Amino acid sequence: MSHASDPALLARLRRAEGHLRAVVTMVQEGRDCISIAQQLQAVEAALVAAKREMIQHHIDHCLEDRMPEQGAAGGSLAAELKTLARYL
Repeated sequence: MSHASDPALLARLRRAEGHLRAVVTMVQEGRDCISIAQQLQAVEAALVAAKREMIQHHIDHCLEDRMPEQGAAGGSLAAELKTLARYL
């Protein structure tokens, strides 16, 4: 499965796109700085969520098949990577 067919990633990117369009409109309309800053924060949060989704998708569908299991006690390398990816 490619990233292009990941519905969660596409939804997050569309959300970020919508927020960014709103920022452009707000600037063009001369809206107050606090409102624009709040909307920019929403853009940033949506992009961070999209990046996380893409990384998780890549681990799940691209890397996991190529990683050997490390045994039940140690967990898989893929699971460890997923845990680390949450902190990106």
